[in-house]
Amino acid sequence: MTKAAELYDQVGQSIWIDNLKRSYLKEGRLATLVAEGVRGVTSNPTIFQKAIAGGDDYDAEFADLIKKGSVEEAYWGLVIDDITNALRVLRPVYDSSDGTDGFVSLEVSPALAHDTEGTAADARRFHTQIAEPNLLVKIPATAAGIPAISQMIGEGRSINITLIFGLDRYADVIEAYLSGLEACQGDLASVASVASFFVSRVDTEVDRRLDAIGSPEALALRGKAAVAQAKLAYRLFRQRFTGERWEALAAQGARLQRPLWASTSTKNPAYPDLLYVEPLMGPDTVNTVPDATLTALEDHGTVSDRIEDGVDEAERTLASLHDVGVDMDDVAKVLEDEGVAAFTKSFDELLQSLTDKANALANGS
Repeated sequence: MTKAAELYDQVGQSIWIDNLKRSYLKEGRLATLVAEGVRGVTSNPTIFQKAIAGGDDYDAEFADLIKKGSVEEAYWGLVIDDITNALRVLRPVYDSSDGTDGFVSLEVSPALAHDTEGTAADARRFHTQIAEPNLLVKIPATAAGIPAISQMIGEGRSINITLIFGLDRYADVIEAYLSGLEACQGDLASVASVASFFVSRVDTEVDRRLDAIGSPEALALRGKAAVAQAKLAYRLFRQRFTGERWEALAAQGARLQRPLWASTSTKNPAYPDLLYVEPLMGPDTVNTVPDATLTALEDHGTVSDRIEDGVDEAERTLASLHDVGVDMDDVAKVLEDEGVAAFTKSFDELLQSLTDKANALANGS
């Protein structure tokens, strides 16, 4: 049994792969990963930028699509083709898990991160165009994204909320899900959602601030913020999905909005390569990992339920960060802004490379 399969069977955490490209579909790599225990797929503009611009796998289809519409329309055609094929590969997982896993995520345009109505319209369009039950449309947890999330859940659409960097915004995401369910007139059992709480980037930003502070007390906290905050996020998840309000929704078939640990590759080479995987193993969670992190998990990962270990210590860590001068609310704001900017940059760069390719095709070169 693979570690990914063992993690699901023994702990109740699902491993998803944070990557999607045409070669994975054509050569059967995605099907192999699923057979080995991977239970879902996440994608984002940066992943597609690397996939489409990094080779010639998409060239023939792009040449056909560009004859029928704009460069941006051709881009979405390429992306939706990959997503649709990935959904077929994951559909048996969706069916066998009674709709708990087997999802593939597609993100709305990053240009809409601060546009509530535009985000809702994009999410609605994707769900209508693709119309598969195991599609999750990704909406960023910006201030403008929160009402769009609630609106989409209220319409009975399955949503992956992305770019969550702080506990206050995570609380907003949970509320958007619960209020959306309460407004939904359809079958609540058909509505799925995950809340993608980003992890490693938190340490990157916090460590930068700790290095700038430079005191022994500050430096002793390096590499501890991200896991501590994620453990407190899990505690918040358990608190909010209990009690009369949740029980009333669950009685109508509502599903848990599972925390999804995202950005789980280790950015600092001085840290263990499973720093954002092993401590966050726990029931009713997802960890979406890039290929290298999945390889590391299979090679030397230890599977055990430890998400609720050290919660008191996690509280002390965040208190100590505050004491040395690290404002976690500001960290979350900076990371959200950077995350939106990074996805927008990838999207713009890809459209420019596709425009260059379209011009070359038009000129016969």
